[in-house]
Amino acid sequence: MKTVEFKNITWIDFSDPSADDVLYLQENFDIHPIAIEEFVTPTYRAKATQYNNCIFLTIHVPLYDAKTRTTFPGELDIVVTKDHLITGHNKEIVELNTFFASLEGSEGKRRIYMSKSPAHLLYSILEMLLESCFPRIDHIHEKLINIEEQVFNGKEKEMVFEISIVKRDILNFRRTLKPQRHIIESLGQMKTDLVPSELALYFQDLTGTNIRLWNALESNKETIESMEETNNSLLSNKLNFTMKVLTVFSAVMMPMTVYSNILAMSADIPFGKSPHAFAIHSSIMLLMSVFTILFFKAKKWL
Repeated sequence: MKTVEFKNITWIDFSDPSADDVLYLQENFDIHPIAIEEFVTPTYRAKATQYNNCIFLTIHVPLYDAKTRTTFPGELDIVVTKDHLITGHNKEIVELNTFFASLEGSEGKRRIYMSKSPAHLLYSILEMLLESCFPRIDHIHEKLINIEEQVFNGKEKEMVFEISIVKRDILNFRRTLKPQRHIIESLGQMKTDLVPSELALYFQDLTGTNIRLWNALESNKETIESMEETNNSLLSNKLNFTMKVLTVFSAVMMPMTVYSNILAMSADIPFGKSPHAFAIHSSIMLLMSVFTILFFKAKKWL
């Protein structure tokens, strides 16, 4: 449990809340029991619930797993009371920890972010978390540029897996981000003393930020899908060319094979007693192959 205070406002942050943390909340805060239960229970859906003396939020922050190279949702539970902002999370949220540490280490920042109300501090946290998504989207865009270069440099086969990884990352990012818009809109529409009416415009601005993120992800989604189609087309063309070469090779060799089989079945091989028999039969098979190639060219199959 970490705590930072300024004037009458306190921010308490729980990393992986335990049973002792739940007991601490029950004994020291007048929080609705359902809110406390949901605070320590994993929730897969974003939600915003208003109680008589507090507001409970569950949001999901897009986090990146470097090992699997994909985005996954990190749950962040938030309780807003008259004088406290309480947060809890099971996964490490680097941006949140950095913001908390900056408030701990700077009285000036505490004066900026914690001088009005817990709801104002909540707005600053949500703004910081949303703004932190833009560098990740820029990183995805850089991956798309690299994939495009590799695709048109003849590395279509190597890019099949890379395209799948980036595509999964974008889809997971979208799945995590979209529900958060409704939570932000709900905060702006709440009629309670815990959320001053002046914050309605601020939360509306956060909704606009969420929409900009969504539009950027939508653009990346369309780009990776078009790139996947292009890559598949180039792979298909290469495969068709390979099959064409093998087919032509088989067709050219077929007359030679048939001729040699006929000779093998003959009791008396033509020119068999000639010292130039091998050269004669080899020349005949070669002429048959040349004729086959010329026939293919005449039909424009080559």
